[in-house]
Amino acid sequence: MTKPVLAIVGRPNVGKSTIFNRIAGDRISIVEDMPGVTRDRIYSSAEWLNTEFNLIDTGGIEISDAPFMSQMKEQAELAIEEADVILFLVDGMNGITAADEEVAKMLFRSKKPVVLGVNKIDNPERKELLYEFYSLGMGEPIGVSGTHGIGLGDLLDQVVSHFPETAEEIKDEDTIYFSLIGRPNVGKSSLVNAILGKERVIVSNIAGTTRDAIDSSFEREDQKYVIIDTAGMRKRGKVYETTEKYSVMRAMKAIERSDVVLMVIDAEEGIIEQDKKVAGFAHEAGKAVVIVVNKWDAIEKDDKTMQKFEQKIRDHFLYLSYAPIVFVSAKTKQRLHQLFPVINQVAENHALRVQTNILNEVIMDAVAMNPAPMDNGKRLKINYATQVASKPPTFVIFVNDPELFHFSYKRFLENRIRETFGFVGTPIKIFARKKND
Repeated sequence: MTKPVLAIVGRPNVGKSTIFNRIAGDRISIVEDMPGVTRDRIYSSAEWLNTEFNLIDTGGIEISDAPFMSQMKEQAELAIEEADVILFLVDGMNGITAADEEVAKMLFRSKKPVVLGVNKIDNPERKELLYEFYSLGMGEPIGVSGTHGIGLGDLLDQVVSHFPETAEEIKDEDTIYFSLIGRPNVGKSSLVNAILGKERVIVSNIAGTTRDAIDSSFEREDQKYVIIDTAGMRKRGKVYETTEKYSVMRAMKAIERSDVVLMVIDAEEGIIEQDKKVAGFAHEAGKAVVIVVNKWDAIEKDDKTMQKFEQKIRDHFLYLSYAPIVFVSAKTKQRLHQLFPVINQVAENHALRVQTNILNEVIMDAVAMNPAPMDNGKRLKINYATQVASKPPTFVIFVNDPELFHFSYKRFLENRIRETFGFVGTPIKIFARKKND
């Protein structure tokens, strides 16, 4: 199911990043009392009243020739275009400014549901400041304080009430859903075309559940696949893929619906920071991941070139140590045939379930060989473990005290589980719970 999208929009320095961090529950955006400090949209997932949604923090909108302002306005316009609901944030202490009125005009044109939040209403005496903002024509202003967290519940109640009804996507369990993500111009569209053109067995083009996406379904060697197409989408005749940050939101939507995510890297340009950001979304979403190095035909090679490039990937993507790497060329079809066995393998591992008795044998053998270290005179005691979910494989380990289950020991047990059961291509999640006496 695709999550609805909330974009936080407003002129610079009204507290958008602070509100974003409050809703997201973490300090994800940079918060600094200087106009224009948030120059790019930042993305996160959030939840309110059992409703999950994606959240966008935009750079401020301001009609100005100041550095970055035109780019920030463009980013905000794209966020507005992609959002289901817009939170228009203003500064209650400063009153309505010309920039607020310009933002309001943009939002009227968008015809999207808008919730008006008035920030810095830190105490009851400041509530009278709300009345001025009725003149923006955005409905009832809701007073909030990003600094103190006041009023966010009422604000989010309004936001959630405007989200569209989302239908659960019905998936065929025997079909592997995969997508290609990565920064612009790494060859995602070319790879999709090479895959579909090579197979020449497209069953149908089916409408995706994401706006404007067309999924391609096909069959290869008795296995059904659906490519979730996002990268090269054209909206109203304009190719938005050329806008680098916009591609991240498209990638997030594709990731949500995928079993397997192909993270595409440009062999010619190498690895840049944007690659790591995009790949991070797939990892955090718990999807199976394959790293695909495209344009391998364009590289001058010797007998160590592939090994060196693979090591560079491992150094940059430490959190994707489980992901296999495939070197291909969409242009020449080089090694393209190697993709599907890898996709099949990681999809199978992503859905794998381990028998409880075998899992506990592995865990107890690992503990016997390497007991947890003492911590302030206490030692972690593991009672038993069980797998509670797949896609990704998720394990709960019942212990005497979850506080003693340190990250290093968790990583040790994860490594033993991987050594025994494989789980190539998929993250696995491990949680500690206190055993009820």
